[in-house]
Amino acid sequence: MSAQNFRPKSLFEYILTYHRGLFTTTFLLPISVIYKIWDRSRNYIKQWLQSAPKQHTERINNVAIQVKKWIAQGCPTPLTTSRSGWSAMSELVPAYKKTHQPINMPMSDIIWVDFNRRIIRVEPFVNMGQITEFLNPQGWTLPVVPELDELTVGGLINGFGVESSSHKFGLFQFNVDAMEIITADGELRRCSTTENSELFYTIPWSHGTLGFLVAAELRIIPCKPYVELSYKPLHGLDNIVTEFEKVSRSEVQFVEFLLFGPEKGVLMTGDFAQKPDKGGRKNSIGNFWKPWFYKHVESYLQADQVGKEFIPLRHYYHRHTRSLFWEMEEIVPFGNHPLFRYTLGWAVPPPIKLLKYFETETTKNLREQYHVVQDMLIPISHLKKSLEYFEEHYMLYPLWLCPMSIFAYPGSVGLVNPFKSQDGNIDPLYVDIGAYGTPKKQGFYAPKALQDLEKFVLDHKGYQAMYARTMLSREDFRKMFNHEMYLKLRNQIPNTSKAFGEIYDKVGGKNRLSPADYKKFKKQTINNLVN
Repeated sequence: MSAQNFRPKSLFEYILTYHRGLFTTTFLLPISVIYKIWDRSRNYIKQWLQSAPKQHTERINNVAIQVKKWIAQGCPTPLTTSRSGWSAMSELVPAYKKTHQPINMPMSDIIWVDFNRRIIRVEPFVNMGQITEFLNPQGWTLPVVPELDELTVGGLINGFGVESSSHKFGLFQFNVDAMEIITADGELRRCSTTENSELFYTIPWSHGTLGFLVAAELRIIPCKPYVELSYKPLHGLDNIVTEFEKVSRSEVQFVEFLLFGPEKGVLMTGDFAQKPDKGGRKNSIGNFWKPWFYKHVESYLQADQVGKEFIPLRHYYHRHTRSLFWEMEEIVPFGNHPLFRYTLGWAVPPPIKLLKYFETETTKNLREQYHVVQDMLIPISHLKKSLEYFEEHYMLYPLWLCPMSIFAYPGSVGLVNPFKSQDGNIDPLYVDIGAYGTPKKQGFYAPKALQDLEKFVLDHKGYQAMYARTMLSREDFRKMFNHEMYLKLRNQIPNTSKAFGEIYDKVGGKNRLSPADYKKFKKQTINNLVN
């Protein structure tokens, strides 16, 4: 990340700007270790002290009571969950948190699991780490397990969730059997394909603007202890696109591709396995002393040879967690060195909320102007053109390619829908192109580049993952996401427009605070309270 034209205002900013790895190693990692111990201990104590099934009903009732009290007060201000904006996985902090009335929702428990019906019922703030830790040892898993441990069920439903099994099972939302929400009239609504079906189809991607999600019932499938993962280096863009599409349309359980340059990358395919074959190589890639996963993958490309190994299931699911895909390389440039891995590898990654908290004005400006964290969802028929676009305008590698299906809802009422070509053919297969890091394109300026990229995605019938920054206008946002049923429901359910802004009002660029701006807001708030 270039620091040209930026002058740090203090020694602290100077260290964070020019010696970030040193700061992270000596200061941030010790704090993050203490925080992780405290956070995990708190969660275990909560689970031990609380009876989830009994208290779940009480929590739902309490949310409804808070909303009805707000109605009785005349709906004075919009509503939001009391969950801190720092907990969001986005690099930015929601601006609306500083003006909206918080609704207390301590809802982070697994309620029950029914293996006969293949359903698990959870509260909205249950995260992927909790679920895999609970289900996998019993031989079960979610069909789609998004990568990072801290991603919550509520965030993955109201936002979006994708992983290397999404070509087969679709986005996270397509594996939800039922949901329960408290709407702005204080009523509990159960939503499924047969109950409040229009709400059921429209809640995904709605970012909590139709009500408070209080429970979700997710489908589960049998699994095995290992993933048999194959690595295949590929060269030539045409060959890459052809091979990638072929396996993405197959029945293989897991598909992923890391593009390390405009004409080279590694294709990974995997299936569940009971145990390593005789003579098969076991690789517990999640152990802290192991190389970062993307570096391990790159070694097959450098050797230009295929390979196969058996990875423990949870290690596979969270394979990019330690290195935050490849973002840790910019935070700790020497983080993949064997000396660092063996001595301090157990301490990474620091929680994203702490990375946001310790951002300074200088690093904020550098990030916003030169850094990219975006996921673009492109119809697979436009994959080659999209990769050529990234090479011409970004020159950023690796790129994460994850195939995913967007299935059709009845009447195409969802906010996202399958690709429909000009001749009327419908194809559910898309590709998530994940771009994370600092582009090498000379003269790169992130705001302008994002504006142009979003136009490209819109023109090619794609979608943007809305956890990230956006430069879209409200008009173009409505072109990208189908608002027909969404607006109808907002008009039908009493008080919705008073309780919740539209999706754009939550995710539009001017509606997100940077961490530095948010800290100013926090300081001002504390001073006001003291005085």
